[in-house]
Amino acid sequence: MTKRIALVAHDHKKTELLAWIEKHLSVMQQCDIVATGTTGQRIIEQTGLDVLRLKSGPLGGDQQIGAKIAEGELDALFFFWDPLNPAPHDPDVKALLRLCSVWNVPVACTSATADLMVTSPLFLSQDFEPLKPDY
Repeated sequence: MTKRIALVAHDHKKTELLAWIEKHLSVMQQCDIVATGTTGQRIIEQTGLDVLRLKSGPLGGDQQIGAKIAEGELDALFFFWDPLNPAPHDPDVKALLRLCSVWNVPVACTSATADLMVTSPLFLSQDFEPLKPDY
């Protein structure tokens, strides 16, 4: 099964996310990708990857990704958020990160953590199935 991932970045982190994607382009090409609006557009323009673009984060995109996590439609979240510049939609950001913990979805918020995730032999493995809680 193809890994289904979400890629999100706050404005001051978009360049960092794009550089990280290019570094791991061969892995990204093997994934089904969803992204919030502007981030998704920049990924498409810079890499040519096929990306399902949702709404911009402040306009509901973070919540759309949260819904996909709650419905079991995503395997991982890469969210390069900016801890130094508060966003008007911070409650949505916190809710999205909380949902990853609730549903045991791997999440990376820095390039270092993202590197560790995608270079793990488990990341693209068909045999790895994280435990899903039974609430």
